[in-house]
Amino acid sequence: MRLDKFLKVSRILKRRTLANEACDSGKVYVNDRLSKPGHKLKIGDIVKVEFVSGTLTFKVLALNEKARKEEADSLYEIL
Repeated sequence: MRLDKFLKVSRILKRRTLANEACDSGKVYVNDRLSKPGHKLKIGDIVKVEFVSGTLTFKVLALNEKARKEEADSLYEIL
């Protein structure tokens, strides 16, 4: 699954366009490497997203194309 789509489906970022902008501006890392929006995520990848208020680091647990609001937090584990 694409990185930008995962960030949207998991509700870490509200919209896919925001996920694209975050990746393009160098605020998203996968396995300690700067990543583009089209990066293909795998289960077990460590993703770091830098926000103004701090940094969120999490591990990818599942790659679902769609997820309900209640299921979204089961796609990742915060480290």
